Amino acid sequence: MTFTARQLALATLDRQLLLERRRLDVTEAVRQVCALQAQTPASPYLALWNRVRDFDPADLDAAFADGRIVKATLMRITLHAVHADDYAPYHAAMVARLRDSRLYDRRFTSTGLTDADADAMLPELAGLLATPRTGAEMETELAGRFGEGAHRLWWALRTYAPVHHAPTGGPWSFAQRNAYRAAPGTDPQDADAGARRLLLGYLKAFGPASAQDFARYTLLARPTITRALHDLDDQLVRVQGPGRAALFDLPEATVPADDTPAPARLLPMWDSTLLAHAVPGRVMPEEYRRLVVRVNGDMLPCLLVDGRVAGVWRAVEGGLELTAFHKLDKTAWQALTEEAEKLTALLADRDPAVYGRYGHWWDKGLPGVETVTVKA
Repeated sequence: MTFTARQLALATLDRQLLLERRRLDVTEAVRQVCALQAQTPASPYLALWNRVRDFDPADLDAAFADGRIVKATLMRITLHAVHADDYAPYHAAMVARLRDSRLYDRRFTSTGLTDADADAMLPELAGLLATPRTGAEMETELAGRFGEGAHRLWWALRTYAPVHHAPTGGPWSFAQRNAYRAAPGTDPQDADAGARRLLLGYLKAFGPASAQDFARYTLLARPTITRALHDLDDQLVRVQGPGRAALFDLPEATVPADDTPAPARLLPMWDSTLLAHAVPGRVMPEEYRRLVVRVNGDMLPCLLVDGRVAGVWRAVEGGLELTAFHKLDKTAWQALTEEAEKLTALLADRDPAVYGRYGHWWDKGLPGVETVTVKA
């Protein structure tokens, strides 16, 4: 079976719950989409608002508070929100990559500490973080033994050790003051088994996809991915896309028809839909990539029109400002305006100035063709 580029984009949107909001519990929704990018505290909330019918932010507050959904450094060495049952296998899949990213970084090696120094702390973390502690508290704890290197040691440990971010309140559960807690004790997880579990979750959320796509989403090494694909061979099917790379999928998965409509959406910063496939991805026009993905890696909140990135949005006083990179027709603007009105209402009770710290990208200038401000 051969799928068009449009069908692959629609498949991603469908599995990401972006073709139709569905009435799901937040924990079910997070598991369906594999993981939610959580680099900024607001993003998991806005991601679910785009995906879950009648989404109530308080439901996600509660899921974070009672540990049904956890926030930790995982894929691409960035923060993600995942279903609690998925954390241990996903962490097992990623831990070697996470560890290498820190212990072989000059910022750590220049302290004079060794990887053995860091690994020796792992058994103690469960006790030290039995109750949440801030990063500053952990650095003070470690300073007595490791001196000036304590800062970088904690920087490494909080990335690869089994550690969750602990909710600290604020409009999006995690205030600017980070706190950490040990992940609940689980049986040791096998790295290859974790990679297989992660691959299955990824294909459920983003397939059909290639080995290169999975590598982009995770930053796992090619041998690890090759083993996972080999071990799961009898559980996967191969399909063909417009390119030459082999695509893998789950046997029961479906792909929408070419003419399936895709509704307008206002995606949060770093939405996983834009980071789950080899560059340029499936819904990002190549000519807009440099406008959305800024030079330091910031990925601006995007407008989706008919399943494609068409511009960006930001919060302004009293509402949202929508900037399109090309001319949009009246129907598209009406759909975007309706979404913006709903999002403004949600933000009014939480954080009307969401993502305000990233406004400098607009100050530097964005070549928008049309801009519309939607007031509350």
